[in-house]
Amino acid sequence: MSSMLRTMAAALLLGAAALLPAGPAQASTEWGANYFPNVPLTTQDGKVVHFYDDLLKGKAVAINLMYTHCNGSCPLETARMVQVQKLLGDRVGKDLFFYSISIEPERDTPEVMKKYAARYHIDPSTNWLFLTGKMEDIKLISKKLGLSSLTDRANKDGHLPTLMIGNEPTGAWMRNSAVDNPRFLAVTITNFLDGFKKAKPIVNNYADVRPETFHKPEYMFKSRCAACHTIGGGDAVGPDLKGLLTRRDRTWARRYMTEPDKMLAEHDPVAVSLFEKYRQVRMPNLSLSPEDVEALLLLIDTPAGPAHAAGSITASAR
Repeated sequence: MSSMLRTMAAALLLGAAALLPAGPAQASTEWGANYFPNVPLTTQDGKVVHFYDDLLKGKAVAINLMYTHCNGSCPLETARMVQVQKLLGDRVGKDLFFYSISIEPERDTPEVMKKYAARYHIDPSTNWLFLTGKMEDIKLISKKLGLSSLTDRANKDGHLPTLMIGNEPTGAWMRNSAVDNPRFLAVTITNFLDGFKKAKPIVNNYADVRPETFHKPEYMFKSRCAACHTIGGGDAVGPDLKGLLTRRDRTWARRYMTEPDKMLAEHDPVAVSLFEKYRQVRMPNLSLSPEDVEALLLLIDTPAGPAHAAGSITASAR
């Protein structure tokens, strides 16, 4: 099993349903001001905020860890959260607040993070905050939220793509994979926000949530590629992949899908051109095996059928 598959499997296991059993009485003690640190952080706009007083107190939140120069899961994680944000609509910034905290604060200045948010077309009016600060404070927040992992210590690119969703007034918290099906995540968050009461749904019922197919090429495309690409649905965060092998040599495509970070570091002219054209969004290294790459290329190169279906699903999720 590839390291990316192991990472995603671990994240999915963690994301099953980690609801902390806390009620309103606990919110002011166990899961409130006495538990969460009130350390200062700085937003992408240069505003200093305090973690508990300004970001958590009295709010429902969705929090993840990332960093802007990540070659692993962060680009996919951010793109997936953009899809979820669009599905939730105007509830984001009103009923729920998105926070992305950098684990590389020495490099991720407010200016760098503001440019990163712009690359993913994140609407500033939604109040999605990208946050930086002192490394020791971020480590403490990560530990308190249960977002830190052993893989962080050895390799930042190995951190788990986890989304922690919480309601501070009630003390309820839930852990999910940040790269899960966006419609499933939107439904899960909606039910969490509404306390599993009747509310205007994202879909009519769970049967309407398109399940991830386990036909391997389609599953890989939808779980790893669809947050940034379509097949025949037009450019998204990254380029439309329809006709990829008519534009690119197969050998080049194989290597770029396997080690895009190395090709960019080597200043491969096509890799650099794509990086600049698509707002400097990094193609993540997904640790694809040669077999994975060939399966994806076959899917992309098929003029109809599975590739067309995958592209249609991607377009509808944007």
